[in-house]
Amino acid sequence: MTNNNVPDDDTRISSTGIDRRNLLKMTGAGVAALGAMSMFDIMEARAQDMSNGASNFYTSDKVTRHKVTFKTQYQTSVAGNLYLPKDLDRTAKSPAIIVGHPMGAVKEQSANLYATKMAEQGFVAMSIDLPFWGESEGQSRNLVSPEAYAEAFSAGVDFLGSSDFVDRENIGAIGVCGSGSFVISAAKIDPRIKAVATVSMYDMGAAFRDALNKSQTVEQRKQFIATAAEQRWAESDGANIQYIGGTTLELTADTDPIQREFYDFYRTQRGEFTPAGVARETTTKPTLSSSVKFMNFYPFNDIETISPRPMLFISGDQAHSKEFSQDAYNRASEPKELVWVKGAGHVDLYDRVDLIPFDKLKGFFDQHLA
Repeated sequence: MTNNNVPDDDTRISSTGIDRRNLLKMTGAGVAALGAMSMFDIMEARAQDMSNGASNFYTSDKVTRHKVTFKTQYQTSVAGNLYLPKDLDRTAKSPAIIVGHPMGAVKEQSANLYATKMAEQGFVAMSIDLPFWGESEGQSRNLVSPEAYAEAFSAGVDFLGSSDFVDRENIGAIGVCGSGSFVISAAKIDPRIKAVATVSMYDMGAAFRDALNKSQTVEQRKQFIATAAEQRWAESDGANIQYIGGTTLELTADTDPIQREFYDFYRTQRGEFTPAGVARETTTKPTLSSSVKFMNFYPFNDIETISPRPMLFISGDQAHSKEFSQDAYNRASEPKELVWVKGAGHVDLYDRVDLIPFDKLKGFFDQHLA
């Protein structure tokens, strides 16, 4: 399933990214502050771990898929895949769900799977590419823009709500990994999102400010901000764009466990996907100079104001990211629910259909998108 397209001349960037090890030394930042990473043992990763029903590229003969585009308030285009049950009654109004992909991924990674599974359950479901990623518009590619990411969910509500067969009073959303924090940000100011579920959520703001388990100091944060500012100067003077974090292209004996976990998904046939016009070397990697925008991103502030709209938080009980789902749950007001998937890690819930609690998601949206 790997697409080895290379950039067109006008999109080609000669530098494929700043060296992560040197950047860590410069900033003192933890792994999560540069964007999540991962994988297993080198031989296991090469073979990929397809256990527990791993099926990122799942398709279903019970649904139809339609490529769609729609405009944001900024008049930029968001690309999506619209999944409809084959037995959908187009004369009736049906509930709908928008699905956002992990940070650094595209809709073909995890989001399509979730949207397909929810369409199998009778929902109108749409996966989207966040702005600056995948087939959605936005330059520079891989730019960090939390506000634009949140806007994509609201624009998705606009689009779905304009369909004759969608009940605009019953539109919900699922955010996987980083999109969990983006959909919360959207829902706080868009009451048209009637129910929110997050899976393996990352608070991308906290991850960049504090790193996992608050392991990054304020001084280290300032060092990273200074490095990004210097890179912005360089780019304004004509230098190549630099990338950070993301998933390593190869494993070594020193590769950390979280990076190995992500590698098994993003760098093997289990989940690897390279969009047209993008170099494989830059997939998953945000731009260095824009990444500081996450420092100003506080999605959980005022999360309680989403109530009385319901929220469902799903995380593996072994996930390195579980602190974020716990934090969001603690701050949210009722109705809310936190579900721990026994034995599951962070990336497991991207595609392992034997672990992902789709029945729980169906029950949640059946109840709250009546």
